[in-house]
Amino acid sequence: MCSLIQKYNVPGPRYTSYPTVPHWDIDTFSGKTWKATVKKSFDESNASEGISLYIHLPYCESMCTFCGCHKRITKRHDVETPYIRSVLKEWELYCNLFSEKPKIKELHLGGGTPTFFSPNNLKYLINGIFKRATKAEAYEFSFEGHPNNTTKDHLQALFDVGFRRVSFGVQDYNETVQKAIHRVQPFEKVKEVTEVAREIGYTSVGHDIIFGLPHQTLRHVEETILKTKELMPDRLAFYSYAHVPWLKGNGQRGYKDDDLPSAEQKRRQYERGKELLTQVGYHEIGMDHFALPSDSLFQATQSGTLHRNFMGYTATKTQLMVGLGASSISDSWYSFAQNVKSIEEYAHLVENDIIPIYRGHILTEEDRVIRKHILNLMCGFETSWAQPEMYFDEINEVVQALEEMRNDGLITITKGRLQVFENGRPFIRNICMAFDLHLRRKTSKTRLFSMTI
Repeated sequence: MCSLIQKYNVPGPRYTSYPTVPHWDIDTFSGKTWKATVKKSFDESNASEGISLYIHLPYCESMCTFCGCHKRITKRHDVETPYIRSVLKEWELYCNLFSEKPKIKELHLGGGTPTFFSPNNLKYLINGIFKRATKAEAYEFSFEGHPNNTTKDHLQALFDVGFRRVSFGVQDYNETVQKAIHRVQPFEKVKEVTEVAREIGYTSVGHDIIFGLPHQTLRHVEETILKTKELMPDRLAFYSYAHVPWLKGNGQRGYKDDDLPSAEQKRRQYERGKELLTQVGYHEIGMDHFALPSDSLFQATQSGTLHRNFMGYTATKTQLMVGLGASSISDSWYSFAQNVKSIEEYAHLVENDIIPIYRGHILTEEDRVIRKHILNLMCGFETSWAQPEMYFDEINEVVQALEEMRNDGLITITKGRLQVFENGRPFIRNICMAFDLHLRRKTSKTRLFSMTI
């Protein structure tokens, strides 16, 4: 396994989209075209499946140095109301495009730290969204909570407006690691918010655990998972720290590269963590995720409805996903768009009735076919091009690029079908990269990605 790690540990995307963000357009992307694809997608899908809504709440009171998300560090809470008003104005601009009231199937609050905002303001935000929308059948609302500042009032306020799923960022319970990433939170605090969420009635409580952090050892990972066993969250994101300090503004400083585990150490951390989680009763879901059999994510895997988008793995799919807030990303299935990252510019644009996108990508027919293959691999570890609608001209080159992986016993390819073996799953990003025609044609872009292992 170590030799395979050395062989395949290269920079690569996580494939929350295809084409990936570095291949999108800034200079030529048209807001007019974007709005046309949003209207088209909405008309095709709202009545049958509803839409998804992601809201980015970028504020944090302190910097966590492992985080690569877009955020604004401040202790001033008077920023909350103006930002919410901007988000609701942006939502109004989207609703003006729609031919009927949107039915929201999935809604997720991300950040930043959503629980930076007061319970009353979060309730005000969600109630404002539903002045122009309805809830779809079997809707799922979720949010990311910081264990240190998520209160019972936060949990109750969001429960009252329909939230039933919450994920808490744990990362690692070792104090040395926590100090290195500037995220000190004791196990007792995580235990408290987990239990309060369940007492209120949340049906899915998730924890995020990261391996490959500075100063983190195999023993640290084992101890974190053994503590996690005491709480048995319904689902877990257990993923590799993405070290990309060259990206502007991500805050990944405060420790040296030498403080990070090697690729071989990281893989041992993952394999041991996976072994422990499996022993406890978790099932691996796609890439980096685990769930109990009672959780909707596991059930979606069994029914073949698991989906992956900018919110990660989801139990259902909607054709249209609208992202609100500074830096948010939207997906109309026919195109992607990302909002401006500056909060001030974002507020200025929406105030002037402009949907605040600054880059995006219109998918070609080839893009849509490749996107389906990558989704198949990411969600089900197999794909097929035997059917005419899944065939593309460069498939022979893709198969040739996968020959070494087949020789290494990671995959099998027969009769136009690729299947990933169990030992090949850690290399799923590398397998998807073989299908990534944009990446193959523009290899200089890879510096923008973290290492695959």
